[in-house]
Amino acid sequence: MMSKVEEKRNVLRKRLVKVAEDTIIADGLSGIRARDLASAAECSVGAIYNVFGDLTDLILVVNGRTFKRLGAHVVDQVEALDTQDEVTILTTMGHAYLEFAEKNQNAWAALFEVEMTTDQEVPEWYLTEMRKLLEIIAAPLGRLFPELEQNRLFMFTRALFSSVHGIVLLGLEKRVSAVPRDHLRDMISFVLNNLNKNPQIS
Repeated sequence: MMSKVEEKRNVLRKRLVKVAEDTIIADGLSGIRARDLASAAECSVGAIYNVFGDLTDLILVVNGRTFKRLGAHVVDQVEALDTQDEVTILTTMGHAYLEFAEKNQNAWAALFEVEMTTDQEVPEWYLTEMRKLLEIIAAPLGRLFPELEQNRLFMFTRALFSSVHGIVLLGLEKRVSAVPRDHLRDMISFVLNNLNKNPQIS
């Protein structure tokens, strides 16, 4: 049974996560400021650091929730398919990734923009959430390329994710060199529909 102190910390933790998540969704990581969070959560600035080691720890918790939402969205899109064709499944995953990023740009961007110092270790639970997302991609890839050893499959999965992510990132950037948004789905389809049947990954 939790003590009253632990209960209060747990309630404050949930409130801070919700406030930080709402802030990131609305304003991106640039909107995360301790004083503003404390004001919205109705606590002192010091109380934040009694619950989280620093703001990065809080952001990682929010990002962990975003990873789960992203993975659930991808899985939902795949489960709606009436085909077992692996390339179609992978293409659907790529389109689902794009759709999530478009609809959740600030939260999606925060997954890759969070800054950590060189002496900070990424929490194991956070790495686990990242692996879960990659495992969703690795499953159809493993069936498509059954000859791949586990370490090569992992590398191929990361390479494929990086390709799709790069297309999405460039497409969503507001720069002259950005990929036209109306071409993004076609570009993702092109990459995934032309997977090399004999990937050479050393």
